[in-house]
Amino acid sequence: MRATRIVQKILGHYEADNPGVKANLCRILMQGKLGGSGKMIILPVDQGFEHGPARSFAPNPAAYDPHYHFQLAIDAGLNAYAAPLGMIEAGADTFAGQIPTILKVNSANSLMSDTAGKNQAITASVDDALRLGCAAIGFTIYPGSDCALGMFEEISAMREEAAAKGVATVIWSYPRGEAITKDGETGIDVAAYAAQIAALLGAHIIKIKLSTDHLMLPEAKKVYEDQKIDIATQAARVRHCMEASFNGRRIVVFSGGAKKGEDSVYDDARAIRDGGGNGSIIGRNSFQRSREDALAMLGKLIEIYKGKA
Repeated sequence: MRATRIVQKILGHYEADNPGVKANLCRILMQGKLGGSGKMIILPVDQGFEHGPARSFAPNPAAYDPHYHFQLAIDAGLNAYAAPLGMIEAGADTFAGQIPTILKVNSANSLMSDTAGKNQAITASVDDALRLGCAAIGFTIYPGSDCALGMFEEISAMREEAAAKGVATVIWSYPRGEAITKDGETGIDVAAYAAQIAALLGAHIIKIKLSTDHLMLPEAKKVYEDQKIDIATQAARVRHCMEASFNGRRIVVFSGGAKKGEDSVYDDARAIRDGGGNGSIIGRNSFQRSREDALAMLGKLIEIYKGKA
């Protein structure tokens, strides 16, 4: 597989990384129907841990089977499949080498009390990722949580180990916790800050949520207003988050969130594309639909990222 000039340019932004890490990033960037374009769609299936099995899979019972997700990602022509340890182990041999995988190495669950603090447990290792042939590890941080500093230290150590062993790192950067209001979780100033934190922690791929035009932090609000930073449209907010991600020198994908109408999913993708984002990481909006509907929707998203829809 020969990397396109677009992919070579992206890989050139990772100046400190060894050939192993770059090879794994190249695997993801060159995979599937968007391969070579610099755009990507990743299927993440960690919601069983986060929300429980019925909330995640009952709308489409076929999705209780881990093989379903591997096959969906492959048949849809996606760039990668991300999941916790057990999900990837359950299909690792059957689907070996057919699609790059991202091992989600920490997880939360909805059975914890509200007083426990927003945190995640480490549930897998870099060596698990190597054993299973994964291209990357995935790790969630919660900027704004009282537990955030510990999470930063955990991913700093794991990222160092992963890089030394040639494995890339994806950071889910989700503002959440004691210092963040509900509106602030998706406010543009907080979203851009979350992207910057992930980039500074050494993420090769950054995963954040699409943002609103809400400004939570008073000191930041003054700067946005004084500097007349454009946050009026979703595309403008994506563009600003790319600026916060080393001016586009880091790959940034945006999460799909809870299941919603197809038109909203397509509008989000067009905003990501027009704002210079690298793509979508879309879970419930795909696997909670029937396989036929999911394949059709993912096919339309690929056309959007190709600029054809």
